[in-house]
Parts: sequence; C-alpha cells; structure tokens
Amino acid sequence: MAGPADARQRGAQIERAVADWLTRRGLQLVASNQHAKGGELDLVMRDGDILVFVEVKHRADCRHGHPLEFVTPTKQRRLIKAARFYLLRNGLSCACRFDVVAVIGHAPNLDIQWVRGAFEAF
Repeated sequence: MAGPADARQRGAQIERAVADWLTRRGLQLVASNQHAKGGELDLVMRDGDILVFVEVKHRADCRHGHPLEFVTPTKQRRLIKAARFYLLRNGLSCACRFDVVAVIGHAPNLDIQWVRGAFEAF
C-alpha cells in the first residue's frame, strides 16, 4: 500500500504536469506549492496581466466523485485566504483569478479539465 510520501510525490508530479500543460496554453508559472496562512496554493501563474491561483485536484477515477466536487465552499474560503496572504506577503496589487484543474487517471494517460474563473473572491 502506498504511504503519505508516495502520495506527496504523486501529487507533485501531477502538479508539474498541470503546470507544463497550462504553460503550453499560454500561462506563465510564477510559483508552486506556496504555503500561506490557512492553506496552500498549488500553482500561481500569470495569464497576461492577471495573476491566476490554480487549485489542482487529482483522482485516479471518478468512483468516489469527480475532482471538481472536492473544491467545496470551505476549500474555496481557504484558497481565498491563502491568496490574500500571498498578495500581501509579496506586495502585489493586481487582477486575480481562481482556476481549478481537475485531473483524472494515471500518467501518461491523464484527462485534464481546466475551469477558468471557477469561483470569485475579489
């Protein structure tokens, strides 16, 4: 059975794959795995003048629900709080967006669904 270290490594691989996938679609990676008060930001990217906070959700399959279902209102509040802290810590004042990327499957056969502007905060 896979342990916590295996799960973290698998998560990091999925996040790198998503960052590469989004980069090929025009976004620029700013930072990854940013720990902030109350939460973690998986990816911070730029889409032109917009700073994009990307939450990556992965599931091997949808037996227990689609990955998008796991970005609950509580999770959204944590992400908003973490994003506000990130902006404050870095002295940034800019347009922001929250995207969610759902990933299903195992590498190299990943089904990726990108939801731009998945929820609002600012």
